Amino acid sequence: MEPIIALATSPIKSALHLIRISGTNAFKIVSSCFTSDLTKDKKKSIHFGYIKNKNQIIDQVVILIFPHPHSYTGEDVVEIITHGNALIDNEIIKLMLNKGMRMATNGEFTSRAYLNHKIDLVQAEAVNDLINATTSESKQIITYALKGETSKLLLPIKRGLLDLISNLEVNIDYPEYKDIEKVNRKRIKTDLTKFQKEIKKLIKNGEEGLIIKEGIKVAIIGKPNVGKSTLLNTLIKQDKAIVTNIPGTTRDIVEGEVNIDGITLHLLDTAGIRVTNNKIENIGVKKTYKAIKDADLVIYLTDKINEKEIKLNHKYVIKVINKADLIKNKDNKHIYISAKKHQIKPLINKIKEVVGVSTSVINHPSFANARELGLLKRSNQLIDEILSEVNKNAPIDIVAVLLNNLLNTILEVFGDKASLDLTKEIFSRFCVGK
Repeated sequence: MEPIIALATSPIKSALHLIRISGTNAFKIVSSCFTSDLTKDKKKSIHFGYIKNKNQIIDQVVILIFPHPHSYTGEDVVEIITHGNALIDNEIIKLMLNKGMRMATNGEFTSRAYLNHKIDLVQAEAVNDLINATTSESKQIITYALKGETSKLLLPIKRGLLDLISNLEVNIDYPEYKDIEKVNRKRIKTDLTKFQKEIKKLIKNGEEGLIIKEGIKVAIIGKPNVGKSTLLNTLIKQDKAIVTNIPGTTRDIVEGEVNIDGITLHLLDTAGIRVTNNKIENIGVKKTYKAIKDADLVIYLTDKINEKEIKLNHKYVIKVINKADLIKNKDNKHIYISAKKHQIKPLINKIKEVVGVSTSVINHPSFANARELGLLKRSNQLIDEILSEVNKNAPIDIVAVLLNNLLNTILEVFGDKASLDLTKEIFSRFCVGK
């Protein structure tokens, strides 16, 4: 493929920068402006010398070469380590472009690795996820995918389906053997039931892994002056939200993040819910209801035990009574905290209970990716449809078509059946040098 080039490190000034090149004639083009001939080496090697534009030295560099297919992309790859100055990078890149290279697009190096079968789509997505990881726990989950351990979880189902479909084809080619069809129907039920059990387990683990990897959105809501902003500040351990005793102080969403036992909470402090004639405050209240809709979890904060509750249409709501130090007659039905005095442990414990995620999930590979989880859930639905058709004694060729649909859905997880538009969308999220 045509040679591509891009800066693979941040363009800010630093000790070193790295320029990555991949494609046909990469060694030949770089050799034409380097003090050594890189085309002579047939193995991975390191070279030290000067990049020159005619007789003018651009920089003293270290060059790493990776002959195909033993490289990240599966093509000839050159990595040029320069002194960390954007001026130097630009001059080298401009020189290479003039010699027939072109600038790489977002994620094109990883895209070529995928297209050249160096990695599957699960591993490719893990590359970008790793760059964006924010906690050590999420990094651990992603690392399993990067190494290919996550993909291995689906291989037994993939092989089992291939074997099942190939046996079924015999029945279709030789319909006169009714005993074969009888055996096949029984086997379909047995195998699919086994596959479905494993897929449901993968979905459960994947959903837990996704929570650890991406965190959950938590909206802190309630009437004015119940301590929502104080609670946000206490949770994130900084004075981010303005706190006063004036109702309606918070008029826009204030965001913050906190890590609780490896789970990131994306906190949203919202405007107090009340009826008001203030136009700006009303906009804030509307944003509060939108935050409730978008949130994975709602913390409903109040400072009175018998307060008339705000009606919420949300699956996960934790009702919390704040200013516990001012309440004399407490019961055992509610969660009591004092955000001002940093006494919020009962709330933390309740959040961990509601989220229901064990951090032990980081010790095992899981499909903690929305695309992959969606395909697994679709596979689970297809198995239900196939079992229903088998139980209704549907023609065996119809069952075979459905089984092939199931197989294609499983293959799409790996990227074996992914459309060109889908892969373009995935790699467009990458940075240029990756």
